[in-house]
Amino acid sequence: MAVVVELWCVAALLALAVLAVPLSRAHAGSPIVYGGALVLSLIGLGNAVAALAAPAGTLALPLGLPGTGAHFRLDGLSAVFLAIVHLCGASASLYAIGYGRHADAPGRVLPFFPAFLAAMSLVLLADDAYSFLFAWESMSLASWALVIADHRAAENRRAAYVYLVMASFGTFLLMLAFGLLAGTAGIYDFVGLRAHPPAALVGGVVLGLALLGAGSKAGLVPLHAWLPLAHPAAPSHVSALMSAGMTKVAVYGFLRIVFDLMGPPQWWWGIPVLAAGAASAALGVLYALMQSDIKRALAYSTIENIGIVFVGLGLALAFTANALPAAGALALTAALFHALNHALFKSLLFFGAGAVLGATGVRDMERMGGLIHGMPVTAFAMLIACAAISALPPLNGFVSEWLIFQAILISPELPAWGLKLLVPAAGALLALAAALAAACFVRLYGISFLGRPRGPQAAAAREVDRWQLGAMLALAGLCVLAGVLPGLVIDAMAPAVAALTGARMPPQAGVAWLSIIPVAESRSSYNGLLVLVFVAGSAALVAAAIHRFASRAVRRAPAWDCGFPNAGLRTQYTASSFAQPIRRVFGATVFSAREQIHMPPPGDLSPARFRLRLVDPAWDGLYLPLARAVWALSGRMNALQYLSIRRYLALVFGALVLLLLVLALWG
Repeated sequence: MAVVVELWCVAALLALAVLAVPLSRAHAGSPIVYGGALVLSLIGLGNAVAALAAPAGTLALPLGLPGTGAHFRLDGLSAVFLAIVHLCGASASLYAIGYGRHADAPGRVLPFFPAFLAAMSLVLLADDAYSFLFAWESMSLASWALVIADHRAAENRRAAYVYLVMASFGTFLLMLAFGLLAGTAGIYDFVGLRAHPPAALVGGVVLGLALLGAGSKAGLVPLHAWLPLAHPAAPSHVSALMSAGMTKVAVYGFLRIVFDLMGPPQWWWGIPVLAAGAASAALGVLYALMQSDIKRALAYSTIENIGIVFVGLGLALAFTANALPAAGALALTAALFHALNHALFKSLLFFGAGAVLGATGVRDMERMGGLIHGMPVTAFAMLIACAAISALPPLNGFVSEWLIFQAILISPELPAWGLKLLVPAAGALLALAAALAAACFVRLYGISFLGRPRGPQAAAAREVDRWQLGAMLALAGLCVLAGVLPGLVIDAMAPAVAALTGARMPPQAGVAWLSIIPVAESRSSYNGLLVLVFVAGSAALVAAAIHRFASRAVRRAPAWDCGFPNAGLRTQYTASSFAQPIRRVFGATVFSAREQIHMPPPGDLSPARFRLRLVDPAWDGLYLPLARAVWALSGRMNALQYLSIRRYLALVFGALVLLLLVLALWG
């Protein structure tokens, strides 16, 4: 049974985590641990793919709460996300075989890496609230240990602290959501929760708790504060696993609660999900455009892509609630497809950033440049990833975003005026995010890999080892395959979509020329294979024409210098100068951007100075006031530890009466 195989993989990963403690002291410990994680992830991946179309399998073990036990289930939805997590785990493990050899303190990473993989898999298999929350918190603690692996840096300790606080906040909200779903009956297994969906008012509260609890782990705005801090602090293969894998587990948690356990959706449930997703998509890419740290830029880009996924989920809720199951299936398929696509190209981007960091020792794009000469294979893989995340055909990022826009075009069929107005606005924000994403990754790739080296580290950069290159090239190939043959992916996800929406997209495998038809052939269709053939054929034809009709004489001349001969390296465009027009349009409003320029007078040889100040509105508007309020409240409550016995008994009595009153009103 497939669920048993997955649980054995989890048990083997936990055993590998224990074995990694003594192995971390040995020279060969890193390849053994990461190699074992690679093998187990591949086994789990094959099992999850095979289980996509298989009937759901369940298993109960005498663990967890007394008299309840631990329940596990592998259905279509679990299989989709298990495939994503195992794919991320396999690629990260392959990459880490080479990357991990250069770790300063492998003992702080090796034991927690397989434990992190095991915890994510266990979340996706859990079939009761206790097992789900236990695995969720285990996932948070394992990833926290990986974030603080380099504890000597103050910024890493701060990142780990913020991440731990946000993780605890999200777990607390999910615990409240499951408590409301369980109600006074105290039913905590998912089978019982499905059979007793909550009332409309309670369902709305659970929706809000699930959106905040899962959204804090996924990185939705304004709950994204931990993400740009934790990803740069963690090792690059861990950053890839957190961004590509863990955020998808958060998406799964939201799907499992809202689409599966809460019964038929209400018409308005899609509104907050759509609004949160669209805002995250637009603000996330704007944040990314302002960053010079390559890993922080990629972290903010994760917020954008998670926002795109939640736009698809919001559309699926809206369509399903308004009796449009075919449109809901299209939107949910697009969301799941984009979750897979983001796992592919974001893993590749973090691997490329790790390769650059290993070769140069810097994360600042202002100190890079010209890396395409010393790292040509990494540059090629990163080019594919940047094109894919920019939604350029025929790569995979284009297909899922195109499907989401096809779902948006069906929105006039929605009866509610609130949705009729909100969906086009969300579509406009998605279009803006797509354009800004293209600018963001043209900037990232051009500043980092093209031009001339801006420092000695970039000039001396050389290609990384074959393990890292193999992982990057494998993911680049999958980005191409998922874009050229998207129908196979859509059909594989169909059972999960049908279980949640009651419908599925039309079968795509039998369509001529491997095209995909989301609604009807008369309305729209897309063929990635023909686009690939056209692009390759056009490029080959242009190259042949140039070589055929151009002069064969070789002429060498200096590049055009704009009238400034012997221009220095500092005259090149920088990451900050590239983003300056966009920053001046959006930065003053969104980030309170302030530029201070000091120009010395004529004849003064002192350098000019430029200072830029950006403010994260979530920090200044939400987190800092909340922290000050908590600090002030804790100061006032400090007096409680000096009360007399009588007052303590009075407090306990009052709390007991209040709890009994709440229970009586609830019952």
